[in-house]
Amino acid sequence: MPRRILHVVTNVGHYAGSSHPTGLWLSELAHAWEVFEAHGFEQVLISPKGGRSPLEPRSLKFPSNDKATRSWRADPARMALLENTASPDEINPANFDGIYFTGGHAVMYDFPDSEGLQQIARAIWEQGGIVSSVCHGYCALLNIRLSDGSLLVDGRKVTGFAWQEEVLAGVHKLVPYNTEEEIKTRGARYEKALLPFLPYAIADGRLVTGQNPGSAKKTARKVAALL
Repeated sequence: MPRRILHVVTNVGHYAGSSHPTGLWLSELAHAWEVFEAHGFEQVLISPKGGRSPLEPRSLKFPSNDKATRSWRADPARMALLENTASPDEINPANFDGIYFTGGHAVMYDFPDSEGLQQIARAIWEQGGIVSSVCHGYCALLNIRLSDGSLLVDGRKVTGFAWQEEVLAGVHKLVPYNTEEEIKTRGARYEKALLPFLPYAIADGRLVTGQNPGSAKKTARKVAALL
């Protein structure tokens, strides 16, 4: 049986209380999809509410609008996947070997408190599967508790979009919280690259995380190697 991966994408299209658009950072999905596809993995898209996942406009511009991103947007079947994502209640976690949380600032709003996503991630973890995230996708890890009540990230090495990168991206006044600090308060051992925006990914056992959009391939390769 081929390995099966759940990709998690956002349903949010704007920063809260603002008309400023956000959404899925497409390259973080497209790059990982290519890696998993090359390994013959089956892949399914899911979102907190199901249905449409809007795209972050900045992810469709240089330098993020690379070959993988352009190829995804040029493929009607792939774009249709983003219009019709599954909802958590349609997913049986027993059928999946890993979950991969994509990013984009939008996920700061709908990932952390999604009970459906938490239940799926906990089940996959406790059945020996892989939990992974890239960039802001680590917002999903903030509140995942295991069956014994402990936080998944407590005592484990984690990376994700750094506060310094928020400042340099010019959105630090728009985001609802500092994820780097929030993950630390959950007991995570946060790490980051020496310089902002450099690709960086780490694996702490079956927990795999990448720091920023440029880390999606590294993250996916670590997941694939574990599988």
